[in-house]
Amino acid sequence: MQASDEMAATPLLELRGVSKSFGAVYAVRDVSLRIRPAEIVALVGDNGAGKSTLIKIVTGFHQPDGGTISVGGTEVRLRSVSHARSLGIETVYQDLALIPELSVYHNMFLKRERLIGPLPFLDNGLMRRQARAYLEDMGVRVPSVETEVAKLSGGQRQAIAIARAVYSRARVLLLDEPLAAMGAKEGALILDLIRNLKERGEVSMILIAHNYAQVLDVCDRINLLRHGTIFMDRPTSATSLEELTEVMVEEYRRPRQAW
Repeated sequence: MQASDEMAATPLLELRGVSKSFGAVYAVRDVSLRIRPAEIVALVGDNGAGKSTLIKIVTGFHQPDGGTISVGGTEVRLRSVSHARSLGIETVYQDLALIPELSVYHNMFLKRERLIGPLPFLDNGLMRRQARAYLEDMGVRVPSVETEVAKLSGGQRQAIAIARAVYSRARVLLLDEPLAAMGAKEGALILDLIRNLKERGEVSMILIAHNYAQVLDVCDRINLLRHGTIFMDRPTSATSLEELTEVMVEEYRRPRQAW
């Protein structure tokens, strides 16, 4: 194998045997997860399956009780959210962390504001130009970068939050239910954006979703989480909407077991 092949085979993010409990309750148990460069992995599962806890571990919010995490082939201990971000791990949560009263371009540079020289003055002109260039490059359309975020649609807000994360040099982007509560038109906008990012090959993604049809449409692999463990890990090309639905229905047919 050539050196370039070996690098391509190295996961950008890898979890091995990661576990996390809260008191006597295991939220995540012995989870192994691999994200390769330019890959989109779906993380699906019922409410309470452990998705939120797993994401908080990956983002440095929770410390695992056991197991290892590697970024780019190097084992790390994610000490905090800011540490995870410094390694290129960004998350877009459902609340988007946007400030409605601020303009698009101010939100794009939130906590990363461009300043004029050594003085604490905002370089609004530079931020406007860069925000406009970023959004055009990604195919995100808004009335103007000076428009208040409060006046935008849900899909446009989601797109801005994703664009902000990508242009903060994200290597791994975690999208927490990016299509939740969106109509068909708004959802299509975000799916197109995800496809565009996938084609560019600049960022890997973990997509948390409940809509299996959308998952099969844009993701390379699917990981199904059940009771804190990975129950299924396979290419989306090797499964179907019918199988995924049957797997989840089967779970409800089973008698609940005490942990």
